[in-house]
Amino acid sequence: MTVELNLPVTVQDVRSFSEANGEPTWFAELRTAALDKAAGLDMPKPDRTNITKWDFMNFPSHSVVSEKYTSLEELPEEARGLIDLEQENLYIQRNNTPAFIKTSQELADKGVIFTDMLTAVREHGELVQKYFMTEAVKVDEHKLTALHAALVNGGVFVYVPKNVIIEQPLQVVFLNDNAEASLYNHVLVVAEANAAVTYVETYISTVEEAKGQANIISEVIVQDNAQVIYGAVDVLAKGYTTYVNRRARLARDAKVDWALGLMNDSDTISENITHLVGDGSHADTKTVVVGRGEQKLNFTTEVRHWGKNSNGHILKHGVMKDAAQSIFNGIGYIEHGATKADAQQESRVLMLSEKARGDANPILLIDEDDVTAGHAASVGRVDPLQLYYLMSRGISKAEAERLVIHGFLAPVVTQLPIEGVQKQLTEVIERKVR
Repeated sequence: MTVELNLPVTVQDVRSFSEANGEPTWFAELRTAALDKAAGLDMPKPDRTNITKWDFMNFPSHSVVSEKYTSLEELPEEARGLIDLEQENLYIQRNNTPAFIKTSQELADKGVIFTDMLTAVREHGELVQKYFMTEAVKVDEHKLTALHAALVNGGVFVYVPKNVIIEQPLQVVFLNDNAEASLYNHVLVVAEANAAVTYVETYISTVEEAKGQANIISEVIVQDNAQVIYGAVDVLAKGYTTYVNRRARLARDAKVDWALGLMNDSDTISENITHLVGDGSHADTKTVVVGRGEQKLNFTTEVRHWGKNSNGHILKHGVMKDAAQSIFNGIGYIEHGATKADAQQESRVLMLSEKARGDANPILLIDEDDVTAGHAASVGRVDPLQLYYLMSRGISKAEAERLVIHGFLAPVVTQLPIEGVQKQLTEVIERKVR
């Protein structure tokens, strides 16, 4: 039996939502055209995961209107703990409502744009139109990308002009405290030539079980000699059917660093793909995952080399417990003409129970001769020698296993540039593996 793939909304629903938000004509037409395309497109086909019975279409509400926050003191404790009181640039989305934003005068003086996506569409339409699903992710890739374009109901737009370097991270919190909210968030980060920015987002659910969909796309455009550090921690509740696509496109000598903590309690498909288009471009991708219960998880990380002397590193560490099942696909793809490219990857999975399953699939696709490439992969249980070493010093077995797991995941946790988010990820790991 397969899930019925009838679209969850009508063209009139999409037009009404667009009109209510005062969107310009070009975006309203993009939505309706995307919905029309969605009807005839196939679902994505993640490698080694059968999603024919996953329900990506049904949800109780497309847009949940929530109260805004007048101060950070009104935030629930789980969200308040993420934020440094000294944080100058902060955006909080509550379900589908832009609930709080503050930006420094420095950002305004330098011409930086940091705002919610629907405001950006209205107030910075020319810039958004230039980059929105035109380079990194295309509307018609499959049914879920088209549906996302039609139903975008939140997200963030970051634009950093040429030669502007932002020293302090931009922080975004996507707070889900309504079980009926669906998240069609779109994040668009553009760093012009010689610019630099650090962007950190957190998805956090305070509901025990959700009823909606999460269809999330991030696009990162990094121009010549620019740099973007992108940190993310996803902690969405059980009950979501989750599709996450984070993708980057890099020009000459550009650099992107990904630090991703993928901790959803929902069934999840996650793509993280970086296109190294320019010569000398560089991508460093670090991902940690913890699965539990009966979760079904598929994570594909790909770095595709187009430019000469491009450099791509992939590091993925996962921990599976209970009856959770995960697929880790790591792809280093060197296109013809990408001479002197270097593609390296490492995928490792720890399984903490007999029924847990983790598959690590390193893939190298090479269409050029003068390149360097390598991979390493392992799937297994906690090293008994490490446990013995710790227990010989008076540490209990349970505590020793906990320390080994934290050490195993530390390479990504320590890369997150905001202390509160680091602490949150550590606590989530602790809770999920306990």
